[in-house]
Amino acid sequence: MAAIELRRLTKVYPGGVKALDALDLVIPDGEFFALLGPSGCGKTTLLRTIAGLETATGGAVVIGDRDVTSVQPGGRDIAMVFQDYALFPHMDVTDNVAYPLRIKKVAKAERHRRAGEVAARLGLEHLMDRRPGQLSGGQQQRVALARVMATQAQAFLFDEPLSNLDARLRLEARTFLKKLQRELGVTTVFVTHDQAEALAMADRMAVMEAGVIRQIGTPAEVFQRPANTFVAGFIGSTPMNLLDAVVRGDTLEVAGSAVPVPDSAAGLLADGEKVVYGVRPEYNAYAPKPAEGSSEGALAGKVVIVENLGASHLVTLDVNDVTVQAVVPEGSEPAVGDDGFAAPRRDRALVYRDGELVTR
Repeated sequence: MAAIELRRLTKVYPGGVKALDALDLVIPDGEFFALLGPSGCGKTTLLRTIAGLETATGGAVVIGDRDVTSVQPGGRDIAMVFQDYALFPHMDVTDNVAYPLRIKKVAKAERHRRAGEVAARLGLEHLMDRRPGQLSGGQQQRVALARVMATQAQAFLFDEPLSNLDARLRLEARTFLKKLQRELGVTTVFVTHDQAEALAMADRMAVMEAGVIRQIGTPAEVFQRPANTFVAGFIGSTPMNLLDAVVRGDTLEVAGSAVPVPDSAAGLLADGEKVVYGVRPEYNAYAPKPAEGSSEGALAGKVVIVENLGASHLVTLDVNDVTVQAVVPEGSEPAVGDDGFAAPRRDRALVYRDGELVTR
């Protein structure tokens, strides 16, 4: 197994389009690392450049102790699973799994033995004679996984491998894939646009925008303390409330109400300074009336939308023409038109200055 290191990695396409902008990144040996970002942010280009399928314009790719920037894909000792799995439709499962070993000129008996071993580990032993067209989406995905496992490569690269599966199968597949990666201990880079996948599976993750990395951290760090307003607005099944605010001593004036300065920014703000106040809906306590009959620290508004999330509801309030959202447990949801209060948790709220997190 091996670590992956990117040094000032740059990729510029014809016409001057900069897909990767001098990226520096170290992925330790054995880590499950996710690349997350909106469409066109450069995450797939980055994965393909690590694989050698795209040629770097500048910088270096180091895998283990080798600079592989100029090495062809077949010589980088990596294995890749594509979004469409890239299985050969005319080959059965055995030959699909064994194909990379065939390219390496491994003897037929040995490659079929190794294919059988990894297929059995993934529960595919009863499907070895079938072709991809005879398999379900989940079975095809496992064949693609078996193929990369059979190569015994130093690193695995995954390009949105779950995107073609239905919702239930995706949940099962991501649990299976994470468990498998932990058992194998192989350095893994996983590209996805689905933040739930990244948050659930990754040891660490990078959030990308327009060819640059905006934040690197554990899923908990990225979710709880987004480094900038881009990450704050992108991460989360329900986006963070990002509200214009003005510092008034030890409080913030937000949509006509006063809320306490968050613990993380206490003592770091100047009176009268214009900032952005951020709080996730999950950390925004909704109530039909303020606690203990006081509206201090709460945003008063009118309920305009209630969305059923299953075990909870997303409540949208109109607070002086500003939209504020809160998540409430099932059974305690208000009705549209009700008056209500959203009280942000002081220990979970954040402040951004010029788009960047203000923190100790």
